[in-house]
Amino acid sequence: MPTTATIRTQIEAALAHKIPSALTPAPKMIRPMAETGIESLDKLLRGGLPIGAISELVGPECSGRTDVALSFVAHLTQASKVCAWIDVSNNFDPASAAAAGVDVARLLWVRCGAVEATVNRPARSFVLPDKYLVPRPAKHGLHGGGFGAHPCGEAKGLSGAVSDLLGPQSFALRRPEPQRRVREERPSFLANDEPAVVTSRRYVSTSKPWGRIEQALGTADLLLQGGGFSAVVLDMAGLAPEFVSRIQLSTWFRYRAAAERTQSSVLLLTQHACAKSSAELLLHLQPAEAIGDEATVFTGIRPHIEIIRQRFIQNASNVVPLRKPPKNVTGATWDCRTAWAGAR
Repeated sequence: MPTTATIRTQIEAALAHKIPSALTPAPKMIRPMAETGIESLDKLLRGGLPIGAISELVGPECSGRTDVALSFVAHLTQASKVCAWIDVSNNFDPASAAAAGVDVARLLWVRCGAVEATVNRPARSFVLPDKYLVPRPAKHGLHGGGFGAHPCGEAKGLSGAVSDLLGPQSFALRRPEPQRRVREERPSFLANDEPAVVTSRRYVSTSKPWGRIEQALGTADLLLQGGGFSAVVLDMAGLAPEFVSRIQLSTWFRYRAAAERTQSSVLLLTQHACAKSSAELLLHLQPAEAIGDEATVFTGIRPHIEIIRQRFIQNASNVVPLRKPPKNVTGATWDCRTAWAGAR
């Protein structure tokens, strides 16, 4: 009678062309970790954030999401690695990032929703006539050391000069209803009468978030497919959950496959979980508590983070205990100090 191992080998050989290793369990995937720089959080996650996967940080405003992302990016850039920050709501502050320890020379900042437009506007020239620039000759009279004309005669011609300076537009008829005021450019004083072209640059932002979301997703797709970035932070924390939740799940699945191929850590900052099963790590942050070390000065916050889902956890030992293991700790708390507060 054949043994169990022989029967197993025969079955796998018969199904090799359809299902390779049909009866062999797949090896457990253990991903490498990258430290976040926060000791309590790294201890909770048993090493840090996973490499080659999507980590999602969910929480309301002022909960410490950006602090975790900046600490993670700072730890990577200090190790001479290149990272990318996709700013959907245009809320990223390079000065705060540099104060948190981020090497901005190794950080790619992508501003979504800000389109640089060039507007060419003709500059209006205004030249004063020479009669207003040439001083009048001195008179030897009452004010010049002797006798002269009456002082009332000095105001002659003043009304005509004022009317020439103001122009006819000041005396135009106006309607009783309110008129729309058009802001005009300041006139430039030129030596000649040739028109000049002034080139001004301004940022035109869209009022709806759909254009910014589409631009951010396209940028993240290009960065992940191209590779070369140790971490890609997709900051959508400033968008309402009803906009972020409409992103198709196939987008996150494509990001997960690209991150696994290029070994990039994708960090997603949102107010509501949207990546679903494509996110290997889901962390939820509660509203942070303000630190009251000083009576009138804000010195920092105390965030609290909890693990909602974590896949591919590496066990400390392969021995199965007979007793029920103690419940694992799923929360961590740390102090986030401001730049002016210093080390405490």
